[in-house]
Amino acid sequence: MALDFLAGCVGGAAGVLVGHPFDTVKVRLQVQNVEKPLYRGTFHCFQSIIKQESAFGLYKGIGSPMMGLTFINALVFGVQGNTLRALGKDTPLNQFLAGSAAGAIQCIICCPMELAKTRMQLQGTGEYKLKMKLYKNSLDCLIKIYRKEGLRGINRGMVSTFIRETPSFGFYFLTYDCMTRYLGCEAEDSYVIPKLLFSGGMSGIVSWLSTYPVDVIKSRLQADGVGGVTQYNGILDCVRKSYHEEGWRVFTRGLTSTLLRAFPVNAATFATVTVFLMYMRSEDNLRECEPGPVIQQPSSL
Repeated sequence: MALDFLAGCVGGAAGVLVGHPFDTVKVRLQVQNVEKPLYRGTFHCFQSIIKQESAFGLYKGIGSPMMGLTFINALVFGVQGNTLRALGKDTPLNQFLAGSAAGAIQCIICCPMELAKTRMQLQGTGEYKLKMKLYKNSLDCLIKIYRKEGLRGINRGMVSTFIRETPSFGFYFLTYDCMTRYLGCEAEDSYVIPKLLFSGGMSGIVSWLSTYPVDVIKSRLQADGVGGVTQYNGILDCVRKSYHEEGWRVFTRGLTSTLLRAFPVNAATFATVTVFLMYMRSEDNLRECEPGPVIQQPSSL
């Protein structure tokens, strides 16, 4: 169990390194001003960040998801496994319920982590060298938000995060379970690793598609107040104003970069977990290795 947990942490870290640039692009596109947009689309955003802020600009805010990774893995996979055992049978419905329970619980860490990540990603937008750094790092960001706004500020976007994460993790584990059953992922199969990679990647895509509009609202609420200007009074107010000003397309803004990120992040996580376990365990015990329970969805990844 301890080895599986460690493998999940290592795999999750690999997923963060692969996927964070896409996440930065997603956040920039989600929160940019529609009247004066800086970016025309996903690829233009990539090009602009690299040109204006260097390649390191794509990794702004990576410290926050890296810091929260271990705790999120512990919560997600601990809760998911225990809930599944408590439900008694390994069925698709129980996979969804166990995943949903895990997604709900991990919001406690995921929300503050993503708040810091979002604020760091937006800091110095369009600047190659920051003229003035409001936040030194993710931890400094959280400390300053806490001093200014208290616990309520640290948990900004908690309700929208809960609405997003609960069904999203449910669909993730449900899709993964259905895919691995359909593809027949057996330890003896010489193609088991490609099958697991494909299953994980597709699961990530499905989970993001299931709740993506909520993620747009969550990002806008967490970015609200940057620069001292507050636009939204809550979730419904954010939905109403966003739709009124930008139409229904606002709820798909950044979706391309998110889906481009979803597959490779989960593929990298699966590959790292599998290689790690193969290295750490002898061939005699390899059949006991179950990479599935240690895979994380790309949102917090």
